[in-house]
Amino acid sequence: MRAITRLLNLRALCVWPTASKRILQLPIALGGGSYGYCTKSEDSSRPISRYPVPYKKDLPYDIVELMEEVEQKGGFVPNVFKALAHRPDEFRAFFAYYDVLLNKESGKLSKADKELIIVATSASNRCPYCVTAHGALHRIYSKNNKLADQVVVNWHLADLSPRDYAMLEFALAVAKAENITENHFTKLEDHGFDREDAWDIAMITAYFAMANRIAHLLDLRPNQEFYSLGRIPRVKPDESKT
Repeated sequence: MRAITRLLNLRALCVWPTASKRILQLPIALGGGSYGYCTKSEDSSRPISRYPVPYKKDLPYDIVELMEEVEQKGGFVPNVFKALAHRPDEFRAFFAYYDVLLNKESGKLSKADKELIIVATSASNRCPYCVTAHGALHRIYSKNNKLADQVVVNWHLADLSPRDYAMLEFALAVAKAENITENHFTKLEDHGFDREDAWDIAMITAYFAMANRIAHLLDLRPNQEFYSLGRIPRVKPDESKT
């Protein structure tokens, strides 16, 4: 699951000012190897999922190992990991396909492109968790702290290039279950995307349309850390000491 740990290696992607490092610190209940996977969100008394969140000691070893790796590299465990651990076999299947889609290096889609597709799809499906989490990842990969927010509000009015507009137009046709015609492919081809790129756009969209609906079922709450990621200016380690 290389893509998962790479995508969530947020400390490696962002260099934070010293005063801002507290943003990524977790409650003691979730830190190190002693966490029990708290069922409360960080900013309210609402649970992170309406289904039970299992304790670490009750989980299969491979799932615990992945969660610990994610926490070590990213500073926190995204709530989707904790919530889906309620069904270990489905957890494995869900993240295995996530890895296949997000780890693909061929084609014309960058990491930022993929995250923008996810944001647009999730906004169309009104999914707070996915919009918040993947909006953060888009800000990190694109170094643009505005575009994801604009797409969430109204993608037609966002500051999109003609290429990105065509990409999202195709993605949202898939997300809204339109009949996909040759005209859809032609519009993509006009901006340099081939049929394999169309497949990639569609599969990412379809997968996250499913994920959005799972998040709705779970009433999944975004981690507080996601709201700030990619919004604080990068500062080199030596600059943070001055």
